[in-house]
Amino acid sequence: MTPVPTTEGTQVGWTLVVPVKPLAVAKSRLAAGTGALPAPALALAFAQDTVAAALACASVRDVVVVTADARAGTELCALGARVLPEPAGGGLNAALAHGAHLVRARCRRAGVATLNADLPALRPHELGLVLDSAAEFPRAFLADSAGIGTTLLAAAPGMELAPAFEGRSRARHAASGAREIALTGVDSVRRDVDTEADLRAALALGVGPRTAALAGRLSLPGAP
Repeated sequence: MTPVPTTEGTQVGWTLVVPVKPLAVAKSRLAAGTGALPAPALALAFAQDTVAAALACASVRDVVVVTADARAGTELCALGARVLPEPAGGGLNAALAHGAHLVRARCRRAGVATLNADLPALRPHELGLVLDSAAEFPRAFLADSAGIGTTLLAAAPGMELAPAFEGRSRARHAASGAREIALTGVDSVRRDVDTEADLRAALALGVGPRTAALAGRLSLPGAP
């Protein structure tokens, strides 16, 4: 693990908090478009490739998965992630805040960042560039490829994460005072997958092995 510099010149490693929905209700829009594959299989493959790539990033100390899904928890724990149970009834942002709180309770000086679980084309080096940029600010975020949502939100040690995901989260995170990360060449960190068109774009970038194996069973341009 390579330490991450902060604006104060200290060294800190990043812990990523990755939320994973129950697989039975995940990626319904994508499944409607592809048809041939069940949504739970796609959602799990995306999460596995995302977590594996994140763990391979030199700027990442560890990955914490927050989920209520037993199968997802087991599979992602096998990759090396720590798994925390999702608190009941609070929704996505409450789950992320809960995960960040538990991370900080364990390591007060941790830099905490949330990362979407549906980034199957994620490249460790590009994630490292984003986290290095985030380290320059108290809070920072990366917009998704559509320019509407957010794929990563980061908080330096001592700063509240204050997640405001779902829908037009780019505008909400900007309004909250988080600095938008304006990097080029980090498409794999922006490319979340909700629709068939998103999956085509991710395949064009090059996806991880689990997503690639599933995509090979689909009649999609770019599938292996």
